[in-house]
Amino acid sequence: MKKSVFVVIPNYNGSGELKASVDSVLAQSYTNFKLIIVDNDSHDASRRIIEQYVSDDKRVQAILRDKNYGFTGGVNPGFEQAIEEGIDYVAPFNNDAVANRHWLKELVDFLDRHPDYGIAACKLLHSDGKTIDSTGDIYTVWGLPYPRGRDETVSDNYDDETTIFGASGGASLFRVSMLRQIGVFDQDFFAYYEDIDMSFRGQLAGWKVGYVPTSIAYHGQGVTSGRMGNGFTTMQYVKNTPFIIIKDVPGSLLVHILPRFLFAYSISLVKALCNPSTTGGALRGFGKMLALIPKKLVERRRIQKTRTVEAAYIWSIMLHDLPPNARRLRSLRSKWQLLIKHS
Repeated sequence: MKKSVFVVIPNYNGSGELKASVDSVLAQSYTNFKLIIVDNDSHDASRRIIEQYVSDDKRVQAILRDKNYGFTGGVNPGFEQAIEEGIDYVAPFNNDAVANRHWLKELVDFLDRHPDYGIAACKLLHSDGKTIDSTGDIYTVWGLPYPRGRDETVSDNYDDETTIFGASGGASLFRVSMLRQIGVFDQDFFAYYEDIDMSFRGQLAGWKVGYVPTSIAYHGQGVTSGRMGNGFTTMQYVKNTPFIIIKDVPGSLLVHILPRFLFAYSISLVKALCNPSTTGGALRGFGKMLALIPKKLVERRRIQKTRTVEAAYIWSIMLHDLPPNARRLRSLRSKWQLLIKHS
């Protein structure tokens, strides 16, 4: 019997991209699914478009929210409904993404074949199909996440199924029994890095994450975040990246990861504060992060108390290097190594 699936599209003022996204989901070769569109109080033509889909196709359901709750608040209502109704799998899907016809089928087949995997990630390409947006997520021993393969030219380098650290929240498939165990997206993230946090919590609870290269989707990177105003991405980075350390990193690994992270984070924060276009976002993000630390420490106790894997396993699945895009840090590290060598 085919497993039941919910696909959840969060939307905020995305009328220009929404139709292509919805149409690609409705055209999937895997047919045992319901599509839930969660609208975060859009003020463009989105709601009219959504109402038409609900009227025309019994597979489509809408959840209309009273304000913009971000990506997390735009996906969690679908997650929660899937848990409540006993659905097998749930797939968040960006409103600026378009799925290959077999995107969902390949992800479902993978989780069906691998009962110890809680998440399956697709090959997410940029909208031109020539470069990679993500083939899953990396988490480094510097405490910095990075989309695996980001901006690389499409090649056969990522054509093999493999186990990865995390999955992009934009077009992946989640096992609902895992969500029932570890919870839904942390809504305090609002947007960005909530998928790393979710994957980390799944790994700590003993679930694995798989990459499925035959499942393909295309993403217009940054389209939605661009509507959020200047400094939004900076604010989310400053606010959210420390949460992963605070909540998820096992205590015995903090001595290795925290000093590196604080060094890298401080450099990024100072750079953002010195740039007039990002100063406000950096200050807002830092203030929100500080205010939420007590809450995140409470969450940490619960997460670490229920951890079922050894810290050594978590250490083994991290990237023991800087992210590929950390050019400033790599330059500083090279200069430091050169100084040590000459001294």
